Amino acid sequence: MGKDRPELTGPPDLFYNEDEALKYTNNSRMIEIQSKLSERAVELLCLPDDGTPRMLLDIGCGSGLSGEQLTEMGHMWVGLDISPAMLDVAVEREVDGDVCLHDMGHGLPLRPGTFDGAISISAVQWLCNADCSAHDPRRRLKRFFETLYSALRRGARAVLQVYPQNAAQAEMMVAAAMKVGFSGGLVVDFPHSTRAKKYFLVLMVGTSVAMPKAKDGDPDKDDRPQEVSVSARQNGASKRRKGSGGQPQGKGRSWVFRKKEQMRNRGYDDIPTDTKYTGRKRKARF
Repeated sequence: MGKDRPELTGPPDLFYNEDEALKYTNNSRMIEIQSKLSERAVELLCLPDDGTPRMLLDIGCGSGLSGEQLTEMGHMWVGLDISPAMLDVAVEREVDGDVCLHDMGHGLPLRPGTFDGAISISAVQWLCNADCSAHDPRRRLKRFFETLYSALRRGARAVLQVYPQNAAQAEMMVAAAMKVGFSGGLVVDFPHSTRAKKYFLVLMVGTSVAMPKAKDGDPDKDDRPQEVSVSARQNGASKRRKGSGGQPQGKGRSWVFRKKEQMRNRGYDDIPTDTKYTGRKRKARF
């Protein structure tokens, strides 16, 4: 479950300082891992495949990498994080979601029944450590899960990707969630791989349905989910994200025009004028 654990070095707001935050914009490997984990988390949410954008919560949103995945999938989102440095990076990157500074161990200050789902990438395990004498891990987990349960609509799911230090810590998180009313449990992808093993705490509000299947086999050869119904939803989402030419729509001309208009509305006065060449693909060579 990992030897080098940042949770043991100090509080998250101090660990994720400016230097650490820069890695989430400059380190391509870290960005790739974060993106894949986010895609898998959304896949496990099992959102209805009806083309309707959902309002999602990103807990421990950091620099907004997970949120960008949600945006590309057509969803709206709100992000919470305890690190000012990470949120500064998210603001500089002009993420489409709303982000705010908050310690999830204090509970989530959100209106009941607001969100259609929630994801979290490598954040909730921080609550299992006492960073100061006033922090009781069990009380903080209880408060977090109580308010998360309240913020979700009936039938919604929360998928929390975590790095438990040991089996006891994993059980503590699962037990805390079950006590406040969630159903569900842990989904462990690639359980026989030391390098690729990933833990997802899949929680459901007001429903008790079959747990999604974990990925198994060789992670380098087959990165597709083993559950047919989830794969179908993901394939449908991929089709929606592609235009008639089969190319992703995320960074096309409309995206460029929208970003330029956002910057003009924020007071920037050095934005180039829109022309017929704006957003056009350049040829590889002349």
